[in-house]
Order: sequence, then structure tokens, then C-alpha cells
Amino acid sequence: MSTSHTPQFDDLPAVMKEVRTRPLFVVRLGVKPIVTVGQTPGALRRVGIVESGTFQGDRLTGTVLDGSNDWQTVRGDTGTTHDVRLMLRTDDGVSLLMSYHGVRHGPTDVIQRLEHGEVVDPASYYFRINPVFEAPTGRYEWLNGILAVGLGHRFAYGPVYSVFEVL
Repeated sequence: MSTSHTPQFDDLPAVMKEVRTRPLFVVRLGVKPIVTVGQTPGALRRVGIVESGTFQGDRLTGTVLDGSNDWQTVRGDTGTTHDVRLMLRTDDGVSLLMSYHGVRHGPTDVIQRLEHGEVVDPASYYFRINPVFEAPTGRYEWLNGILAVGLGHRFAYGPVYSVFEVL
């Protein structure tokens, strides 16, 4: 196979030039006070224990179950990476799993205000996630075949995410 021409962005079909999404749901997480593990060989580690929450969208709505968690790595550049596992239960009683990695960073003063529980403008820092789902056979199994992205904002009680299905 010849590779004499590397496609340029302008050469691509229109469907490959933009990412389209549609709203999936908004999820609000209630998090207990952060447990700081401390400085490990790689970075400062801490864990957020999710004790409650809700999610609501046109195609699925429900609650976040107690026992979900957020393993955080606090980097030296004001950034925090998130490794999250959530257990969801839809209003019609179906259990789902949602996991995601995320990145939050911004100006030092903004991050310090967030860390102290202050409300800041969500446009003043970057907070993004990439959820994937596991669902049983049935009404919500379509979730197994999608990728999602989310925009986050941190409140004193925990984060809120607008989650979008990537089309």
C-alpha cells in the first residue's frame, strides 16, 4: 500500500472535521470531605468518596449510589487528574456503571479558591471528563456502544458535569 500522500485536514470528508455531540445528562455528585493519602512517589494522592448524587437527562434519569469514588492525582502544575468509578441507578431500577478520567487545571489563584470551597466562574478554569458506561442487556444497553465527554464545575459539595454523547 502506497503512503505517498499524507492526508491534510482540508482533504478529509466533512464528517471527520468536527466532533458532534448531543446532551446525555447532567450529573451532580455529593462528595464527603477529601481523604488525603499524601505525597507518593508519583504525586500527591487523595480520594473523594461519593456518597450521593443525581443525574437527569431526556433518555435516562436516576441517582448516584453511595460508595462511588474519585482517585485524584494532584500534579505540581495546579492540575488534578481524576480516575472515577460511579454506580448509577436509573429511576426505573436499572443499575449502571460509569467510569471516567478527567483533568482539571487553571490559574493558581482560581484553583486555590476552588480547593477552599469557593464558587468560581467555570470559564476561569478547565475541567473535562471522558465517561464510558457499562449497562446490562435491555433498555440501556445502547450506553455500551457510545463514548461521552463532559464539562465539569466544582462546588463545595462536589462537582456537577454536563455529559454529552459523542455522535
